Amino acid sequence: MQLDYVIIGVLALRRLSGYDLRRWMQGRGRYIGYGVQLPQIYRRLAKLTERGWVDFEVDPRAGRPDAKVYRITEAGREALLEWARAPFEPSPRPMDPDFTLRFVFAGQLDPRIALDLVHTELEYRRKHDALSPGLPAAHQPEPQIPELDPGWVGEIHTMAHEHGYATASAYITWLELTHARLEAQLRRR
Repeated sequence: MQLDYVIIGVLALRRLSGYDLRRWMQGRGRYIGYGVQLPQIYRRLAKLTERGWVDFEVDPRAGRPDAKVYRITEAGREALLEWARAPFEPSPRPMDPDFTLRFVFAGQLDPRIALDLVHTELEYRRKHDALSPGLPAAHQPEPQIPELDPGWVGEIHTMAHEHGYATASAYITWLELTHARLEAQLRRR
């Protein structure tokens, strides 16, 4: 489950309570595209504790309930490294959250891992998503309800296609820039 790697990836940075993990996901982590509710976080933390990937200490809080503050264990570290080094298979869906999760939580371990992920994603996107800006030949609509105007149907579908093309193009550009930046980072090392 991807949430497990989000949790241990964040706990690799600092010790946090379940509540603090949720605050991170609502704040800085909201851009990774993975939002969950607090009960789901607590359920995963319990499973990760059973698995031995995290453990916790109880932090007494005056006037409030005590908090469990979690940290990644050696087994969790090994699991995170194994996941980070596992082959990455891009999704047919552009801008899939799995790539972003991998990029952030596996990429934070090593610039080489980040570069390999970006390279794999970039090559896939260049091959599959670099569509021409022209609209593919469409079938002439045969309206089945009177509210459909064939001319307007063509316009709205063209606008949707242009949005998808612009989004894919911007994503590929970001991948290219990030790839160059990571290569430069590795050359400096």
